[in-house]
Amino acid sequence: MLRTRTLVAAPFATLAVGALFLTAQPNSVKQIADGVWFREGDIKTEGHCNNIIIEMKDYLVVIDANFPSGARRVMEDVKKLSKKPIKYVFDTHHHGDHAYANAVWTKAGATTLAHANVVAEMDKYEPQRWQEASKERKDVRELNLKTAERPKQTFSTSPFVLTDGKRKIEFHHFGWAHTRGDGFAFLPAEKILCTGDAVVNGPYNYTADGNVGNWPEVVKSAQKLGAAKVLPGHGPAGGTEILSGELAFMTELRKAVDAARKSGKKLEQVVTMKDKKPTASSLKLPDSVKNWVGDFFPAQVYDTWMELEKGAPRGSLKL
Repeated sequence: MLRTRTLVAAPFATLAVGALFLTAQPNSVKQIADGVWFREGDIKTEGHCNNIIIEMKDYLVVIDANFPSGARRVMEDVKKLSKKPIKYVFDTHHHGDHAYANAVWTKAGATTLAHANVVAEMDKYEPQRWQEASKERKDVRELNLKTAERPKQTFSTSPFVLTDGKRKIEFHHFGWAHTRGDGFAFLPAEKILCTGDAVVNGPYNYTADGNVGNWPEVVKSAQKLGAAKVLPGHGPAGGTEILSGELAFMTELRKAVDAARKSGKKLEQVVTMKDKKPTASSLKLPDSVKNWVGDFFPAQVYDTWMELEKGAPRGSLKL
């Protein structure tokens, strides 16, 4: 199937900052500020994450490696934006749609960068997940690698700062939300925040590697940076309502599950399981967070339930 791809250079005002429920535009590239572009990935049909391209004085920085096919799409679009080389690619976390193209970028001459916990997560979950992805995805399989390539450069002290006299990028780690290695990229002068999957704009929260109880605290820390424009790991770009919406969703999710448990309900009354997988949930959340409720909701309820029952982050539990 031929997919139409567009390259748009429009001021950020056309994105209606402050409005959350924007129409998704997969494979489009929009200018957010001078030298900053947001590329929305096709999550539904290709499994791609969003990418951000940031222009420094002499080079470019890309946020998230993506899957290999997504990385190649980004490379094609970057050529239309700038002649400068891509020097750094920042993995916001270890998941395949954000980091499995590391080898594609390093082969092209870039240095992959991440918080040290991203490597620790890869060491924990790989090569099993890589091998599973290789069976399902041609782009992963064609790299002919036995496991995911780890980021070439890591940092453990937050923030890690890149600056060249023209622009400054701060790379922050606020703790465990979506994964243990969640990283944020913040442009203080432009007040632009790139969140990875610790903050998404839509029903894309994957909680199985997460810490639902601590997730709101991570978002609160991100809010303190004072961003005006928010570029999420999945879903359309927008304003600070994306942060507050993510915070509200995680808060309401845990609140609803906790209330169900305290009322005496059993897990099987709240979550329907099929082949040991959550397929439906009877819980309801307020309409104010419906933008974040979708196909993942039964699993989110299950993960939160188990986190509360076991008294430990979901991502640390073997279920």
